[in-house]
Amino acid sequence: LGSVVAYFTSAKFLLYLGHALSTWGDRMWHFAVSVFLVELYGNSLLLTAVYGLVVAGSVLLLGAIIGDWVDKNSRLKVAQTSLVVQNASVILCGIILMIVFLFKTQLLTLYQGWLLTMCYILVITIANIANLASTATAITIQRDWIVVVAGEDRSKLADMNATIRRIDQLTNILAPMAVGQIMTFGSPMIGCGFISGWNLMSMCVEYLLLWKVYQKTPTLALKSAKVDESELKQLNVKKESDVKPAEGVQLIVEKDVTGFEPQQEKEVSCAARIAEPFVTFRDGWVAYYNQPVFLAGMGLAFLYMTVLGFDCITTGYAYTQGLSGSVLSLLMGASAVTGIMGTVAFTWLRRKCGLVRTGLISGVAQLACLVLCAISVFMPGSPLDLTVSPFADISARLFESEPLPTIASPEDKPEMVFATGMPNLLNGSTTPANSDPEMSPEPVPLISVSLLFAGVIAARVGLWSFDLTVTQLLQENVVESERGIINGVQNSMNYLLDLLHFIMVILAPNPEAFGLLVLISVSFVAMGHIMYFRFAQKSLRKQLFVCCTPDPKAISDSSPPGNTSTV
Repeated sequence: LGSVVAYFTSAKFLLYLGHALSTWGDRMWHFAVSVFLVELYGNSLLLTAVYGLVVAGSVLLLGAIIGDWVDKNSRLKVAQTSLVVQNASVILCGIILMIVFLFKTQLLTLYQGWLLTMCYILVITIANIANLASTATAITIQRDWIVVVAGEDRSKLADMNATIRRIDQLTNILAPMAVGQIMTFGSPMIGCGFISGWNLMSMCVEYLLLWKVYQKTPTLALKSAKVDESELKQLNVKKESDVKPAEGVQLIVEKDVTGFEPQQEKEVSCAARIAEPFVTFRDGWVAYYNQPVFLAGMGLAFLYMTVLGFDCITTGYAYTQGLSGSVLSLLMGASAVTGIMGTVAFTWLRRKCGLVRTGLISGVAQLACLVLCAISVFMPGSPLDLTVSPFADISARLFESEPLPTIASPEDKPEMVFATGMPNLLNGSTTPANSDPEMSPEPVPLISVSLLFAGVIAARVGLWSFDLTVTQLLQENVVESERGIINGVQNSMNYLLDLLHFIMVILAPNPEAFGLLVLISVSFVAMGHIMYFRFAQKSLRKQLFVCCTPDPKAISDSSPPGNTSTV
């Protein structure tokens, strides 16, 4: 009983609980906001499209700056500030949306409708601020706090990363279902009120949990300044300089919080202040490029350039192939199960084979499963027809498209769940314009779509194992003082590739071209794993060299063997 109580009061469990509450609120909001915007704008997708583009562009441009802010401030201040800003923004958005739902008719008549337009702009702006704050929260908790709580125990860090991903998988499915039922049996206004109330309650509980974790983990109060590149080691290497001078490190943090080197700060010109965000942006990308895990991070980002996930593009294509909504819901449940299996496989493979080799095995497993998707393109039932121009009627189709979703992890883009318009584009192309409605269409063979979804679902085991591998590589190999900015740039890279994949769909939206998109997606996933293979080759070769090279000091030292230094 004592061990059970100790676990439920440990910093690790409190961190899980806080993450579960935060993720649940995020998933509900990201699912509901797109529905709210469509409902408000007369079932048009314009507002949702604008919101998706604003969110993606903001993280792409501000990812490095957000990460730099995380690095330059104390951990508790960053976590609490981002938590309050995120939840307060969602609450404010919910209140504004409730007012608009209640008084939409009156707002339309005031100032020729400009007041209502300003409400729309305000909602999108505040919701974007909430998403940026959520990005800061994810960076500081999932990329920094979790490393400190795990300490020097790499196995504990791997288990914690896997548990965080399992929580993500479950909330991705359950949270939208819960808020969807409330909105279905109630109303959008009730949905707004529920989400605002949830975020108010969740903010108070999460704030308390963060404080408890901070108290139970004294090392969270210590934040080192920039160190030499030679100190970029994995967590299992003891670093006396990072552990011993606790007082000195704490002083550095306090200077950063209050304003580092105030004398010099006064002499900075106005032009330099204006240029500072641009310099931070540039320095962040340069630092990311110079990281030893740069190729591994790029490999993960390339996995976002794919239509082989359970977003609305692939589900819209599935509808055109005769799959019902109930079947798709079952397939999504199966994908969640295989995703959780991937987190279990990661922890087992890491113990047996090591972290770097786990990424190699995961990549091979994912590619092997995606071969089924490539084969499905040429099987009976596939609408692939390269004689049909993918650019036909593209201008008309663009006005029907929906927005780009946002992400926290590859493939299913869990951080934002916005529709993409693919169901409209595909459904509009399945039946000829002049066809007789009384004529029943020939049934579409299910061999192609069955192979496609079999490959997508099976590949998630390797996908999530690979995602966890790269996540832990970034945690272990990025110096503490740069964790924020490097992970901010990594988020920007993920968004960039995700935007490119939606541009690819916009350029070729017809179902006849979907097979081509599948082949391009498999190619990008393969390129990502080739980048990781190159990183693994360098890393394993370096490890082998270090293990086989004797320490020069040990050779030249004339002291007794018991006092010689070891590698």
